[in-house]
Amino acid sequence: MIQHLIKSTLAFSLTAIVLYGAPANHFNIIDGDQEEKYEKEFLPSLEDATGFSLSDPHEKIDDAYAKRYGNPKNPDYDKKWTTNLDNLGFFSVSNDIALHDILLSSPQAAGFQPFNLHIYKVKTENVTYIGHLDPTTMLNVTGVTNETDRKAYIEMFKPLDAYVTKEFGGKVINTTFDKLPAKPMMTFEFEVDKNGDVVEWVEAFQEKFEAAFEEKDYIIAGFKNFKEIYEEDLEMPFDTYDQFFVYGLCHFTFSYNVFNKGRPDAGVFAPCAMYFYIKKGSNKMVVGMPRLAVWAAVMEIKDPVKLEWIKKIDKEIVDIMKSLGAKEIWESY
Repeated sequence: MIQHLIKSTLAFSLTAIVLYGAPANHFNIIDGDQEEKYEKEFLPSLEDATGFSLSDPHEKIDDAYAKRYGNPKNPDYDKKWTTNLDNLGFFSVSNDIALHDILLSSPQAAGFQPFNLHIYKVKTENVTYIGHLDPTTMLNVTGVTNETDRKAYIEMFKPLDAYVTKEFGGKVINTTFDKLPAKPMMTFEFEVDKNGDVVEWVEAFQEKFEAAFEEKDYIIAGFKNFKEIYEEDLEMPFDTYDQFFVYGLCHFTFSYNVFNKGRPDAGVFAPCAMYFYIKKGSNKMVVGMPRLAVWAAVMEIKDPVKLEWIKKIDKEIVDIMKSLGAKEIWESY
């Protein structure tokens, strides 16, 4: 698997953002199967040790693949089914206190918040991979330019990485890549009906949003309401926004065709985080999500079948959002 965690050179489009030697991923490679320790010992202590809290855990996704694509009685059975994974887990984490000031001035940072503290093990290796997308690349993809926010965002990850190494050890690798797509984010605006209650408007929108994606075989893999967390749970001021929430989206068949077919490391991007915010008094809801073309660029995905899937999903998500009334824009904030 190490051969897949090396310098990436792929440019997904002809016009790309050149970032030679930019950091891609941070992984600890640990001997043996670390699944039990990770879930039963490491995660329960994570928040006290690092400030990062866990939301929407998805453990043993490989078992779900086996039940759906490895079962001849399932209509989605894959005749070429092979069990390639011993473990694949998506564990969405975020340091909400550290994020607070960053989101107030750079809301687009939520394009990777929460993010996956990824764990996987393939059957052909007796090692476990634990890691995440590099925070500098998260910032570059989402378009955060505020230097104070960038510095705070990057610093936020240091206790997390130190704790993983303290608990698991292993070899630490930091990979690089060269180019991003010219437009790494898909971004949208919705007109907000300010004649009524904005909370009711958002709740009605959320129902339509979830139904539209589920109809196209997407899974709502996570949801985080930063407005409620800050004002109700943490009692921190967040009145810059009338609403601020993030959905985690997953297309299960797409994920199977990438993660179980040679690229479990690309799970650092999963599930896709799509943020929504309405600034106080505004009649616009701003939405943003990293394009899956970014996966191809950062992870050096060259397989034509996977690239076709990526193009399909990018287009489909845009189409679904437009069907809900979104206006596509190019700014990420």
